[in-house]
Amino acid sequence: MENKITLTPENIQQVLSSSSAEHIVLLSFYSAQHPDCVAQAAILDELATQYKSSITIATLDCDIQQALAGQLAQQVGLQALPTIVVLKAGSPVDVLVGAKTKEDITKVLTEHLPSPELILLDQAKQSLSEGDLNAAYSQAKQAYDIAKGNPRVNLVFADICIQIQKTDDAAALLATIPEDQHDAYYNNLQAKLVQAQEAQESPEIKRLMAAVEENPEDLALWCELAQAQVDAGKKEDALTSLFKVLSKDLAFGEARKGYLDIIASLPEGDSAAASFRRKLYSLLY
Repeated sequence: MENKITLTPENIQQVLSSSSAEHIVLLSFYSAQHPDCVAQAAILDELATQYKSSITIATLDCDIQQALAGQLAQQVGLQALPTIVVLKAGSPVDVLVGAKTKEDITKVLTEHLPSPELILLDQAKQSLSEGDLNAAYSQAKQAYDIAKGNPRVNLVFADICIQIQKTDDAAALLATIPEDQHDAYYNNLQAKLVQAQEAQESPEIKRLMAAVEENPEDLALWCELAQAQVDAGKKEDALTSLFKVLSKDLAFGEARKGYLDIIASLPEGDSAAASFRRKLYSLLY
């Protein structure tokens, strides 16, 4: 269901019952004849975008749905337009009477919604379930930046890091979890991390590592190693290998293209992308 809804007799029960402890419905009594209603509707549109997964704006047009508006107005004791009724877990928890600023409404949302990091974490879990690992990483990283000390945030972030084969980051995150919170989820992630780390230590990578140690000037070997590292999910290692090539010869084969392709494949918010991009610019300029 979209998070901006026009209320009708047909959908009102479904919309109003969609509120939960984590998702708020803002029932907005609206009339196009009231300038304050029109101005507040624009504010609510902004908030619907800002809190996309956390709120639903349910607009009741009192000019068009007069019978429904009259019925609901009696139930909430409507005194003026505009009015917003805040619904949480199926019950009204707040009423905002008259024109309100964005700050006024945001303050109420802050009081009734989960903390920002938990909202981001829910978004990350949703992205993860949809298979969008890059979005999941970006959202979990934002949650982590807000609340690095929250074990639940760190566990979900570690889970995502394992799935995108950032095993070093995952290991660092799991190391922050206090011993008294080593639950089933934590133990499962530790097992997944060990499996991911073992998968990354392929015989081909070991062979090529030995080869470049013996022939450090063979740029083609470094490129082969980088490809094997990409295949094993070790993208930062692959960038390091390709940077060695570019440091010797910026125009060697497909090294620069491969380097840029790896950077482009990294999820938004990954610090490695910015770091390796700067390294390339230092060679170019």
